[in-house]
Amino acid sequence: MAGTTPGTPRVLRAMNDRAALDLLLEHGPLSRTRIGKLTGLSKPTASQLLARLEAAGLVVATGTTEGRPGPNAQLYAVNARAAHVAGLDVTPERIRAAVADVAGDVVGEFEVRTPGRRAGESVVRQVTDALDGAVKAADLVRGDLHRVVIGTPGAFDPGTGRLRYASHLPGWHSPTLLDELAAALPMPVEYENDVNLAAIAEQRLGAARGHDDFVLLWNEGGLGAALVIGGRLHRGFTGGAGEVGFLPVPGAPLVRHVTKANSGGFQELAGGQVLPRLAREFGVADIPVGTPIEVATALVARAARAMETSAPDTSADTSADTSAPDSPSRRLLETFATGLATGLASMVAVLDPELVVLSGALISAGGEPLRALVQHELGELAASRPRLVIGEVRHHPVLRGALESALAATRDEIFDTSR
Repeated sequence: MAGTTPGTPRVLRAMNDRAALDLLLEHGPLSRTRIGKLTGLSKPTASQLLARLEAAGLVVATGTTEGRPGPNAQLYAVNARAAHVAGLDVTPERIRAAVADVAGDVVGEFEVRTPGRRAGESVVRQVTDALDGAVKAADLVRGDLHRVVIGTPGAFDPGTGRLRYASHLPGWHSPTLLDELAAALPMPVEYENDVNLAAIAEQRLGAARGHDDFVLLWNEGGLGAALVIGGRLHRGFTGGAGEVGFLPVPGAPLVRHVTKANSGGFQELAGGQVLPRLAREFGVADIPVGTPIEVATALVARAARAMETSAPDTSADTSADTSAPDSPSRRLLETFATGLATGLASMVAVLDPELVVLSGALISAGGEPLRALVQHELGELAASRPRLVIGEVRHHPVLRGALESALAATRDEIFDTSR
């Protein structure tokens, strides 16, 4: 059977080509000499490599070095327009889409609002509207996209093709939906759980870089987790690994028929919906108004600010909304942190991760005060004590993860010069 085998000149050239492309992605424009030093290749071999990649349309000359002794050297960079990908982040309220070039730069974004599902409009139409809006913003056409990754709550069961664990996402449960989307979109389309995509973003760009075993705990519209074991996402048999909002936990009523209720013990203990109730119980003044997530986020942010900015003063009125030991703000944040740590303790007991990344709007709003409280509580509830960090990818982490997932597959495809 014809083909290449490891060690042949073609395979070795392809390995060198990929190493050079990865270096250009990591460092930006580089000279031939610099590429040779970083790859260990001779100058003639580096020159041949760059000529080969330039002829293939994968690199472009971008300018010359300046301000150094000797003649200026030609600089090369990855040809960002060699490929484009798209990512979509789907929630019950909206679909947000973005297009990125192969260098990873976002070149177009668009959002379609979908509150209560727009009357008579199909999910396929919503997806294509969002995608086409981002493509137009990037000054491209739909056919220019090499790949699309769509992130949703829940997960598409690989055995049935139907969305599970997300009954609150209207219109996405049709048994023919994936076939309809495949017919509407000419490029490869992949589907991934939204929290898994946030973990991909943190693994490649954020707080989990360099870590092969970690848990990402997400708290925004709902509670969820992503499990990365041995450097790879663990999705489970039906795609439901990490649906920890359904997790039974101490301190919360036992929820039966959890998928119908779209809730569970952990969600009832530490989801955003508990914060207004806690605020009323502890006497927090001026509870804000807005959507549930806006109210919850504002309460956590206010409590965290109070704990950060209030100077310790034993003569202060401890009934005020300050960071005094028995203040409403501190009691709210401590109770919320205990709830989060309770669910985390169960996950840590099973997985023993090296790192836990805390992410989502509610966690980000709590910042370091909340992280420190959860770390302390987890230290008392769990036998192992992983390090807790706040996620670093704050700008649309699910969408960024979708783009990173699409970029990884696309780069593997177009950067393979052995074919």
